[in-house]
Amino acid sequence: MGEVQVPADKYWGAQTQRSINNFKIGNQKMPMEIIHAFAYLKKAAALTNLDLGVISIDKADLISKVCDEILGGKLDDQFPLVIWQTGSGTQTNMNLNEVISNRAHVLAGNKLGDGKPLIHPNDDVNKSQSSNDTFPTAMHIAAYTLILALTIPGLEKLRQTLKRKASISLIL
Repeated sequence: MGEVQVPADKYWGAQTQRSINNFKIGNQKMPMEIIHAFAYLKKAAALTNLDLGVISIDKADLISKVCDEILGGKLDDQFPLVIWQTGSGTQTNMNLNEVISNRAHVLAGNKLGDGKPLIHPNDDVNKSQSSNDTFPTAMHIAAYTLILALTIPGLEKLRQTLKRKASISLIL
């Protein structure tokens, strides 16, 4: 695969950079709803792996903190990938893993890019996960979130509007 240069101020890693370099197709970025859904998933996986005793509390805590930052919109600029990807969304899954790993390294008091990361993107953040499972799960979480935030309130507004218009029609 060879060496790849990653901007020094970015939390993503080589896998994300390769995707940026190799998939210059369109400019539609991965929706933030998918990125945020992945953050829920990665946090849940870390806490589950903690409960199973396969990662330490320190690692689970750092992964959780970074996921909370992602959910808070603090790292939105770290997810540059376009929606046009191969296969099962592996590039997006890895983008999340790399950002979480590198941000956790900084939260632990280290400088970005210095030394061996405390949390490994595959061995820790992606532990017990597969892109074949995570991407569809993130899509389901994103869809559910949007249904709750937009669809149901929109339907309720439509219902109230139709009810109001029906009562006006009855008066006429």
